[in-house]
Amino acid sequence: MAGNSQRRGRRVTPKKGATVGSGGQRRAGLKGRGRTLPADERPWHKGYSGDEPLPQRTAWKQEKERRAAAAEGRAPKVGQPGTKKTSGKGGGTTGGAPRRPMPRVAPGRKGAPAREAPELLVGRNPVVEALRAHVPATALYVASGIDVDDRVNEAIRTAADRGIPLLEVGRSEMDRMTGGVLHQGIGLQVPPFAYEPFEDLLAAATEATTPLLVALDGVTDPRNLGAVVRSAAAFGAHGVVVPERRAAGMTATAWRTSAGAAARVPIAQVTNLTRTLRRCQEAGFLVVGLDADGEMPLYELEAAVGPIVVVVGSEGRGMSRLVGETCDLLVSIPMASDVESLNASVAAAVTLAEIARRRSS
Repeated sequence: MAGNSQRRGRRVTPKKGATVGSGGQRRAGLKGRGRTLPADERPWHKGYSGDEPLPQRTAWKQEKERRAAAAEGRAPKVGQPGTKKTSGKGGGTTGGAPRRPMPRVAPGRKGAPAREAPELLVGRNPVVEALRAHVPATALYVASGIDVDDRVNEAIRTAADRGIPLLEVGRSEMDRMTGGVLHQGIGLQVPPFAYEPFEDLLAAATEATTPLLVALDGVTDPRNLGAVVRSAAAFGAHGVVVPERRAAGMTATAWRTSAGAAARVPIAQVTNLTRTLRRCQEAGFLVVGLDADGEMPLYELEAAVGPIVVVVGSEGRGMSRLVGETCDLLVSIPMASDVESLNASVAAAVTLAEIARRRSS
């Protein structure tokens, strides 16, 4: 026989030719299957309420739901035998009990609040400075095969002395963890910052002879936040208040900039800064906002010797309208030149230094 007809597994049956027509299959598929039965007319559905016996698994599910509803003191979510399931505007009813509407959740969000994930501080200088400042850390990551210098040796030695786990990972894994950010082969994992409840912070401040608080309105740079916390610790402030939204939080960068002062000054994160300032006013504090157009110069602030809250605005826009209207007094910092404004952390440091000078004299 010619060709490869002698090979093993050769085809011995002729190839099937093309079939003429579809045999009416397409036409039958277009006829449809009739109306869709509602739930209370399907014997296999948990909402079935007819006279025919239920399938065993459906009956077991309905009985389980009724027992759970009886234990919780609510109406069952399944229909009772012999009753019909009716529906109306805004949702149906089952067994005569109105169905409770489900809460609407924004797209991309889960019903339960997401937990904050640990942050990874990368770079040889930032990691060494954070360890020197005693920033809380849970792990030190070092990429395998990197050039070890004095900074890496110091980071490893400091982490070992503090009992921080040392983990060696590959370069590709380090790139994935940092999202492509330049990491220089080293990273420090820090847990989410533990904020102080505002009511506890306020209660502790009111016990002092001359309470002093600092509130930040829209400061988005974590380095500015860390610098303000450092100044607050240096000049005897009893706490710092930051908003929860549209503002920087106590990240690893803020921890490092504060040079460890965040461990000595309580920091509270609040949902509504305006409401928080009013709560301070009710507790006897004078709320003073820093504003370039303030009616009173800082060096004439005689009320600095009493309970006071210093409000520092954002780097570019300053304080928001509602926060500015809530302040009891707007104070400006006199400047010799035509500089438009000071950095938020610098303005806070100047103000806190003047308050500390007045209180010491």
